[in-house]
Amino acid sequence: MSTSTAPDASQLETFPNAYPQRHYTIEIVCPEFTSVCPRTGQPDFGTIIITYVPREKCVELKSLKLYLQRYRNQGIFYETVVNRILDDFVQACQPALCEVVGEFNPRGGITTTVTSTYEAAFVPDSAKPKKARKGRRTSPR
Repeated sequence: MSTSTAPDASQLETFPNAYPQRHYTIEIVCPEFTSVCPRTGQPDFGTIIITYVPREKCVELKSLKLYLQRYRNQGIFYETVVNRILDDFVQACQPALCEVVGEFNPRGGITTTVTSTYEAAFVPDSAKPKKARKGRRTSPR
């Protein structure tokens, strides 16, 4: 498969969710994301984290890897890439919830993190992913 064409939602393959009645969270970490700064033409590096609650479909990981590799030569701003990945992912998988985080490496001494979130029309609180708590847990008295 060539990675020379622009990324598109149709390149994301899916498979049936074996547990659509259950609300569970899938987290995918892609630590080798690359794109190109549209202003300078310099390469940008970062980590893309996709967290979602599937409904009927789950994403096939090899197709996601190939989709993300298509950004390698794309001149695109961080904010645009994170939102485009979210839009394409939602179009392909139709999850109950999805969050895409782009943690980009320092450039000129500045790091950037971009977060974009999708929530289907109705998602019960029990289906929403719980944020990990930092620090030490205290026991009740």
